[in-house]
Amino acid sequence: MAALKRRGLTVAPFKVGPDFIDPGHHTKLTGRISRNLDGWMLPEEYNWKNFQRSVAGADMAVVEGVMGLYDGYDGKSEAGSTAQMAKLIGLPVVLVVDAASMARSAAALVQGFENFDPDLQFAGVIFNNLGSAGHLQYLTDALVENVRMPCLGGILRNNQVAIPERHLGLVTEEEHILTAERATQLADLIETHVDINRLLNRLEVHPVPTVAEPAGGRDARVRIGVARDKAFCFYYQDNLELLENAGAKIVQFSPVDDPHLPPDLDGLYLGGGYPELSARTLSENTSMRSAIQTLSRQGLPVYAECGGFMYLCAALTDLQGREYPMTGCFPFRARMSERLLALGYREVTLAHDTILGNAGLVIRGHEFHYSAIDHNTTSNIDTVYAVTKRASSQKLAGGFQVNRTLGSYTHLHFGSCPAAASEFINTCRKYRHERNQA
Repeated sequence: MAALKRRGLTVAPFKVGPDFIDPGHHTKLTGRISRNLDGWMLPEEYNWKNFQRSVAGADMAVVEGVMGLYDGYDGKSEAGSTAQMAKLIGLPVVLVVDAASMARSAAALVQGFENFDPDLQFAGVIFNNLGSAGHLQYLTDALVENVRMPCLGGILRNNQVAIPERHLGLVTEEEHILTAERATQLADLIETHVDINRLLNRLEVHPVPTVAEPAGGRDARVRIGVARDKAFCFYYQDNLELLENAGAKIVQFSPVDDPHLPPDLDGLYLGGGYPELSARTLSENTSMRSAIQTLSRQGLPVYAECGGFMYLCAALTDLQGREYPMTGCFPFRARMSERLLALGYREVTLAHDTILGNAGLVIRGHEFHYSAIDHNTTSNIDTVYAVTKRASSQKLAGGFQVNRTLGSYTHLHFGSCPAAASEFINTCRKYRHERNQA
């Protein structure tokens, strides 16, 4: 993306799969919002329209894949895979192969990927993590007469361009800023080791369709406070826009830095992130904690997922065993773990009426977390989600609502069920009416 932008091209960035961190880096580099495409969470028509409207005004679309090319929801189908999305939107694949310590076997690997799905188009292969220019020549020779796709280049091992990681993946754009200097470094790396001209010459030119933007809510807009800082930064841009289309005015605030909530709020949206890394600061911001708890008890609609859900608990315990008081909207205690406790797609069926819709509504999303709540304190609060995990028909309990405060570990994508965004806004309008009548 950095190399293409430096050539004067406007790049429309995308990410396959349920990811919040990579799109943030894409947006920083390209200056355009990076959007998630997902063949399991989202309907085919939604993905296609989302892609069409997002490429308007762009010269290039670059879609970062997820996991391996054919990896997705399960081992039986292509659902949720990069390959599925490439075919849906009609784009060729640049296969990236980590060729560290690999020689002629690389040709067999590339040949296998090339032949696995005859309906998939390939623009070429780029080898990564190479030991030397000689290593690349060896690999290129191995491809001759064995594969159809060309080798577009090879990138030498270079730890200087690595983005730091932590337990949930790469550090976020809010913490690891891709400066102009770093963008230049990345672009230099690609220009030096990848034949960009050959890649561009192999791509087809597609006309950009005109897609009408959805009309926003006609009623007076409700003010939705969205927590946005280094602790809470996991949001699908689509979720925010679907709320706006339903009639929301998004008002950002920081539970870390702001002493008070924005005035005259009709609802709150607390996304995921890393509250455990800011636990002390969040805890010491007592005015913010108190304000959220008070409004929650007064019936303000509050939707929270994963990290936001942890913030709504009574306390959060970090990996060193230090416990920090949180907002107390829920009586639970969240505790961090050294190991991954949940990862994968989730299908949520509302078991009770909630601020997102009535019982029976189905919404899709995913979970990815290293913490758990203390279930000893949940016996007097009904779960409002029936959650189906990947490759399982068993519906598990999940999601809690007290008053109009709903919290869960599941990151929902409202694109899977836009009615959920509309119902949340309707609930916020009801709250505003009640407040004005008081």
